Amino acid sequence: MEQSSLFEMPLQEPLAYRMRPRNLEEFVGQKHLIGEGKLLRRMIESDNVSSMIFWGPPGVGKTTLARIIASQTQSEFITFSAVTSGIKDIKKVMEDADKNRSLGIKTIVFVDEIHRFNKAQQDAFLPYVEKGSIVLIGATTENPSFEVNNALLSRCRVFVLKELTTEDIFDLLKRAITDERGFGKEKVKISDDDLHIIAEFANGDARTALTTLDMIVINGDIDKKGTIKISKEIIEECISKKSLLYDKNGEEHYNIISALHKSMRNSDPDAAVYWLSRMLEAGEDPIYLARRICRFASEDIGLADTNALNVAINVYHACHFIGVPECNVHLAEAVIYMSLAPKSNSCYMAYNMAANDARNMLSEPVPLVIRNGETKLMKDLGYGKGYQYAHDTKDKLTNMECMPPSLKGKVYYNPGVLGNEIKFKERLEAIKKWKSEHK
Repeated sequence: MEQSSLFEMPLQEPLAYRMRPRNLEEFVGQKHLIGEGKLLRRMIESDNVSSMIFWGPPGVGKTTLARIIASQTQSEFITFSAVTSGIKDIKKVMEDADKNRSLGIKTIVFVDEIHRFNKAQQDAFLPYVEKGSIVLIGATTENPSFEVNNALLSRCRVFVLKELTTEDIFDLLKRAITDERGFGKEKVKISDDDLHIIAEFANGDARTALTTLDMIVINGDIDKKGTIKISKEIIEECISKKSLLYDKNGEEHYNIISALHKSMRNSDPDAAVYWLSRMLEAGEDPIYLARRICRFASEDIGLADTNALNVAINVYHACHFIGVPECNVHLAEAVIYMSLAPKSNSCYMAYNMAANDARNMLSEPVPLVIRNGETKLMKDLGYGKGYQYAHDTKDKLTNMECMPPSLKGKVYYNPGVLGNEIKFKERLEAIKKWKSEHK
């Protein structure tokens, strides 16, 4: 009699795999696409699925939705990987799909991370998509307008999948606790508050949420009755972050982003880096922080240091390219730069004052002198009459009035007294003096 090896014993599959939705009713989120009466749901239910691209962040169900479509439309389901699939492999599968089509068998080809396929790989799908041998479903986290060949993209409908909400993920975790495919056969004691903590930590990623729950339950304490008890200490240990004190949608989120913003405004790089790290270590989205820094660069620095916005935009792109945790140092560089840069809110104040007038004077007509007289009728009505072209003058200046009459002489931009704005202030004063002298 042969003795079984430990390695021959079946291993339990990961929770995320076991809990993968089998139909649209089990699918969580994306109601704008698969809710009752929505376009994608109607396409699936009527078995009228065409080639498409799913664009969205990780863990929102792109692969799962493709599998559900294949199942409900009774199609062959074939997956491709950019790493392992060469042109030869693609063409072989396409030829098989051609044969299946002649037998009345539909083939759905799912290409995960289609943005990683090179042009030649993407082109290999094109003729088979065109003649309907396959239904291509591509999944990407990147903007398909930039990452998918135009010829292929024009033959696919793009569906944008949204990040799952905390409530979506909470519902998914709740089901995993009670469903037999999850921990339904176990006695797991975990509070709704703790499930919400895991849902918050997942940051919209269902796979992360289920993997985290799996690890937490495995590490839970088992009492004499066989009940697995989950404590906050176990959750914190498994998450390895002090995220329990940080609710990304709650008051503490706004308190800390306020602290970061005001520390930079107060030219305190040490405090700014601390508040930045508090948010990042709690699982905050680095892209959110990069956007806030971009805003700060113009709101609180503006023309005092015109390079601040360049730094902010570059860091925003770096966060996109690199991701966490590597991009954390880029964000640190940005907040330190913003903290040390000369400060001015002149652009912010100028816009707010102008916006207030604009809202109250929406019907104020554009002066005739600065309208374009494109046609004879317009010219006869005085459009552009008296217009002065600044480039034709010696000083590149004119005394032409560009404000509506009711706002003549109104000042919105008042330069600050630091950095580049010293030069801008001098320039503005010189312009105003010239205009006064040439009335």
